[in-house]
Amino acid sequence: MLTGIEEVDWASLGHAYGPADDVPELLRGLASADPAERETALDGMYGAVHHQGDVYDSTLACIPFLLELVADPAVQDRGCIVELLTSIGGIELDDDEELDELDSEDEEFIPAANYAMAAAAIAAGADVFIGLVSDPDPEVRLAAPCALASLHPEPARVLTLLRERLTVERDTEVRLALVAAVGRIALRHASLRDETVDWLGWLARAAQDPGLRLAALAQRARCAPGDIPDDIVPWVTGLLEEIRTSALGPAVPGTERAATPTLIGQVRELLEEHAAGRPAPWTEELLRTLHAALDDRVDDRIALILAQLRSPDWGQRSDAIWLCGGLIRIWRGRYEEVVRLVGAQLNDPEPRLREAATSFLERLFELGAPAADALAARLAVGTGPGPAQAGGSGVGGSPQTGFVGRSGRDGALLALARAGDTRAVPLLARALEEREVRRELLYAMDGLGPSAAMLAPLLRRRLAEVELDERLYDRAAPLLYALAAVRGSQAVPEVLRVLRGAPANRRDWVRESALRTLAAFGPAACEAVPDVRRLLTAESATVSTTAARALWAAEGDLGEVLTALERWLRPGASGADWCSAAQALGEIGPAAASTAPALGPGLTARDLWVRVRSAAALWRVSGDTAAALPVLLAAWEENRHARVDVAECLAEMGPAASEAQLVILTELTRRRRHNAREGASGSHDIHLDEKLLTVCRAALARMERGAF
Repeated sequence: MLTGIEEVDWASLGHAYGPADDVPELLRGLASADPAERETALDGMYGAVHHQGDVYDSTLACIPFLLELVADPAVQDRGCIVELLTSIGGIELDDDEELDELDSEDEEFIPAANYAMAAAAIAAGADVFIGLVSDPDPEVRLAAPCALASLHPEPARVLTLLRERLTVERDTEVRLALVAAVGRIALRHASLRDETVDWLGWLARAAQDPGLRLAALAQRARCAPGDIPDDIVPWVTGLLEEIRTSALGPAVPGTERAATPTLIGQVRELLEEHAAGRPAPWTEELLRTLHAALDDRVDDRIALILAQLRSPDWGQRSDAIWLCGGLIRIWRGRYEEVVRLVGAQLNDPEPRLREAATSFLERLFELGAPAADALAARLAVGTGPGPAQAGGSGVGGSPQTGFVGRSGRDGALLALARAGDTRAVPLLARALEEREVRRELLYAMDGLGPSAAMLAPLLRRRLAEVELDERLYDRAAPLLYALAAVRGSQAVPEVLRVLRGAPANRRDWVRESALRTLAAFGPAACEAVPDVRRLLTAESATVSTTAARALWAAEGDLGEVLTALERWLRPGASGADWCSAAQALGEIGPAAASTAPALGPGLTARDLWVRVRSAAALWRVSGDTAAALPVLLAAWEENRHARVDVAECLAEMGPAASEAQLVILTELTRRRRHNAREGASGSHDIHLDEKLLTVCRAALARMERGAF
């Protein structure tokens, strides 16, 4: 086994972490009789030799040996090696990365060449996968179909083989893998698509197994998204009910493996935990495929999720929550009933379902309002003696709450606060009495209105206890933000303590945070004026401009404020510095009208954000719509992430911005969120898009009122 491995000069080859002289040991580890050693070796292959999907010269050198291991029935866990080979050889170059279009001096040439050579090398030995479709090991049979569909150079032959194998295969998950591989071939090879789509349509109706019918339906939708039947919702929900009732017996336990201190081991354990106790965990992936095919058919997708959320099967309800997370992040829609039903899951005895519901609701902000009653009720269940009392565990911390530790309780409280529900205020007060407070809870206080003022004394006390050490920013910034949100001006002495005691580490960040808080306090921060005035001449633009805003808010006297701000509106100033000054001037408004000429050059800057900030500030200080509006509308089209800022300014302009009416109407009719990113998301993405919609409606209403 592994003949010739010593003949390779591995030290002259490389991987993600340097010379590849450790690769022979990894390859031998893959063939070890010890499961832990095999998993550790596999982790090393993914971590170094195929790091984040990259293909190195050492990766290419491994391919013959990996193919040899796959072909040896004495090697255990060959399914994992098949998956590794599929990943190495299955990377398809984008249209703009075609090898023959890249210059050999181009930095992308070597990676692209390696991908191409890996695909060719594995394709040359891909016949080894043909015998694996009937291997005695179900894990090998599970991995083989995707390898064949992705890597074998004869797709028509593979297609016939997969369809024939489906007639004799008895393992449910392997059967689903066979169908998925058939769909993959149809997507990759247009000449086989029509035939395959017809076959998948037949299988979706003729198969005896409802799981197989659902798999075929999902793959047919994936291959022909424009031809998805109108009755897809009742069809799928009927299949899910058949699957549920046919799998009512106890779930078959999987093979237990010893834990290994590897990333692969951790992922495996998480997947096993996710599937534990579920008779048909594979439905999640089938529905994910179907949802991807439905894409912008948002109403159908919502209807499917609602049906799942009403299922007696907690696993289907959990799947619905995770699927809806992807849907609501990308698409606008009517989610009120979905959110209400997700809130109802907080009372379910299954902790994984409650965890999924809480995680989902955390990201909704104002869209979480339909679940507010459920969140408040769940949090109230465990309200008992506070942490200072014997045996107390704080709000929601008793065993009766059903939350999994403090994180579950804090998640529900965060969701309630972000929804703007004032019932969160007394619960936040109890959380502030605890030793540690989740920082997101502090940043969620800005949407709770005047009722949150009662939190100011607690926040003040916590800020007074923060040590003025190298970790000051991390500890103080959330508290400063919260104090600004609740207008806790009685904390001026504590804020000044932080401002004066900022250490060298992140000093400017600390000062900026403290100054923002003082600015929010307005005239109530008058005792801070001497300290604030000294920072007008700070070398940091963010500190200097924030000091100017705080001084203006405290005194209402422009005095040195405009001079401090205008010094950053000069040729050669960085974009960030210019933006800081422009924003501050915009907040001052008409009283800063004399600075309009200084803002003018920013309208034609190369930096988009300088143009946006300058145009908004110019309008706010001078009311010059003719100069500002074209710049704002151009930025709207150029960068979607500028739209919230632009829309806020358009709403302030009102009738003067009537030229933007069509732009606003178009945004309001779009189904896709303006900041949607496939495969990535931020915790505030939904909130920012909903804010854009709210501001657009306000802008349109003001424009329409001005038209009559």
